[in-house]
Amino acid sequence: MTQLPVRDAADNAPVTLDRREGPYGEVVLRRRGGHLEIIANGCFLMDTADGRSERLLVQAALDRLDVPRPAVLIGGLGVGFSLAYAAAEPRWGAVAVVEREGAVIDWHRTGPLAAYSAGALDDPRVVVLHADLVAHLAGAGPSYDALCLDIDNGPDWTVDEANDGLYGPAGLAAARRRLNPGGVLAVWSAKPSAAFEDALRAAGFADVHTLEVAVARGVPDAVHLARRV
Repeated sequence: MTQLPVRDAADNAPVTLDRREGPYGEVVLRRRGGHLEIIANGCFLMDTADGRSERLLVQAALDRLDVPRPAVLIGGLGVGFSLAYAAAEPRWGAVAVVEREGAVIDWHRTGPLAAYSAGALDDPRVVVLHADLVAHLAGAGPSYDALCLDIDNGPDWTVDEANDGLYGPAGLAAARRRLNPGGVLAVWSAKPSAAFEDALRAAGFADVHTLEVAVARGVPDAVHLARRV
């Protein structure tokens, strides 16, 4: 890990812990007060302040499954809330997580984010795939009982335009192909999206609905849910 000079954190100023240049641009890990945050190409992605909606992403999918020992694919390692929550649940039989940023994986293996993934990367059920989620879903591979996807701010507000394809017809068709019959698609969003609900129905999903999680300021976080029939 590249160590950078640390600034005084007075007045809650961010302190840069690591900065990497990768195939998708710059990714930065910062500390702000008592929390860590990930910045990609200058845009805030996520922090460790509140993981309720990330945990709901996993729990809501599991609640809608009636198969023993289901397999889940988590799209986006992020700060680790979703993965840690899945690994803490013995009902999951297999947990795969796809993360395209090698720096993020490193920060969980040997860096400050290891505390938030809580040893999940060492769980024998867990496989970490260093790959782009959109490309991974479009390719050949195993099917899953649940896809829990959180790689951006949501279908109406993407930080990386390359992620737009996840929410369009081709991306949703790819997700549907990678789900077992009756499988659940759960998609995190920084705000509810009626247009995305319509897109899910148009892509052939059933039982489409949205759960909301109130936040301190602004519109609620959302988890969009749908089922492959």
